[in-house]
Amino acid sequence: MTLSLRTSFALLAMAAVGLTLAGWAIGELMKLQPCPLCIFQRLLYLLIGLLALAGVLFPGARRLWGALLAVTAAGGVATAAYQSWLQYLPEVSMECGFGEPTVIEQIVDWFGVRWPAMFMATGFCSSKDWLFLGLSMANWSVVCFLTFLAAAVWLLLRRIEH
Repeated sequence: MTLSLRTSFALLAMAAVGLTLAGWAIGELMKLQPCPLCIFQRLLYLLIGLLALAGVLFPGARRLWGALLAVTAAGGVATAAYQSWLQYLPEVSMECGFGEPTVIEQIVDWFGVRWPAMFMATGFCSSKDWLFLGLSMANWSVVCFLTFLAAAVWLLLRRIEH
């Protein structure tokens, strides 16, 4: 059984929005303070959801949506891996939030002002306040973004049967 293009994109969109809501809910329930990198990853998940929704609506441009999904997911892998590194070696890393705001921090601040309940960054990037099976939320995010990247590559390389 092969999934239709629309179904594939719809599943990606639901997974991205589901991960966003799950991360937000865990943070709210456990009173976690998200950092700028956490919020930026949340924004990347939402962007993946929007791009996948575009794939549902306009499946004829699947290569465009697949390429944009791959680039976004790769950015998510890099962001989550960097945060994982900050968590692993907090004493040798520069903490985010100090000094001049980076582009990521400026983007997060812009969204945080407009929707504080969802995008306000108040935590430190090196904090590991939540662990599941020995992995932090940033570690799990690397896995999730790698999965989105693999799905995007699959959509790019997939042969379409008419």
